[in-house]
Amino acid sequence: MSEELNPFAIAQKQLDQAAEIMGLDPAVHELLRWPLRELHVTLPVKMDDGSVKIFHGFRVQYNDSRGPTKGGIRYHPAETIDTVRALAAWMTWKTAVVDIPLGGGKGGVICNPKEMSQGELERLSRAYIRQVGRILGEEVDVPAPDVYTTPQIMAWMMDEYSFMRGYNVPGVITGKPIPLGGSQGRGDATARGGMYCIREAGKVLDIELKGATTAIQGYGNAGQFAHSLGEELLGLKVVAVSDSKGGIYNPDGLDPQAVLAHKQETGSVVDFPGAQNITNAELLELDVTVLIPAALENQITADNAANIKAKIVAELANGPTTPEADEILFKNGVYVIPDFLCNAGGVTVSYFEQVQNAYDYYWDEETVHERLDKKMTAAFHAVHEAAQKHGVHNRMGAYVVAVGRVAEACKLRGWV
Repeated sequence: MSEELNPFAIAQKQLDQAAEIMGLDPAVHELLRWPLRELHVTLPVKMDDGSVKIFHGFRVQYNDSRGPTKGGIRYHPAETIDTVRALAAWMTWKTAVVDIPLGGGKGGVICNPKEMSQGELERLSRAYIRQVGRILGEEVDVPAPDVYTTPQIMAWMMDEYSFMRGYNVPGVITGKPIPLGGSQGRGDATARGGMYCIREAGKVLDIELKGATTAIQGYGNAGQFAHSLGEELLGLKVVAVSDSKGGIYNPDGLDPQAVLAHKQETGSVVDFPGAQNITNAELLELDVTVLIPAALENQITADNAANIKAKIVAELANGPTTPEADEILFKNGVYVIPDFLCNAGGVTVSYFEQVQNAYDYYWDEETVHERLDKKMTAAFHAVHEAAQKHGVHNRMGAYVVAVGRVAEACKLRGWV
């Protein structure tokens, strides 16, 4: 029987396992298995050729017991409500594990942004906010960029929401361009937070990271910054990277600037001079010290988990490892830094952006990095200690920490 790859079923299964370990109250457990609310919207958008195309979108507010919900908006042709629900659940745990006063939300529109002009993307983005804006707000739900959405798209959305309210509301959305209230340090925050986690993992595992071979699956924002920051902050030697079209491998290491220039010129990392082309599947199974999945969900499964040779798997992607794979990796001694800890740098700096918007005073980049480091380091050690205490893998450790905090908030409010 093949394993379940529905992301929301996976998110629920992970919660169920944590609830059992924690002895969670049945009512709290059932409450936390489901989104508190979700909105499905239909969006008519005028295309450049004069025709009108109908798009479908979602916004899920999973749990707001600890504060306003927070989470990205994804534009993807294969977007589903179950993916959005799962990501909203993971955002709930992510904000709790780094201990910021927010809940979890997520949004998505089924579309292919690669086939749309800037004008079409703007009209779609404004249409989405016109429908979803009624449940957004700085004290209610604050979106951010995600797969195939950008600071420019966030700027259009913030502008549309401000128009609806009749005054400027920069804090309704994060990940904005800096001239419109964006935060310094937001661009590389996801990858930078992941590097702080890898640094701490190196300490607890007594692994020398300087010169440690590293493979990165996915070469979008997180993957590109992981490549450059891995070298800059930790001295990692990145020997393989990939994108949706395939990967490249060079045992002597890959130069981040040269690879990025090649990708920008050709549209892919494939055929990079001096490197051997490999598949995404082959990249995952390379004999490296650090593996960084930074692409899509369900990449490490029961089928390939036994072949993972890395000592540390640092999940910059959301949901790259299935529950069955987790068990195999744990048994084989692979140290996984789970997604909702490893990639929480993005939401942490988004929270910093909300704080700066709220009191209209902005920090320099050094301050952002320093505060991010403090948050990520504390979160890493809370998770590591919980996993050690319960004798479970780190994802369960992260769940124990996060679910415990959310459950406490629900109880204190008198919801259960």
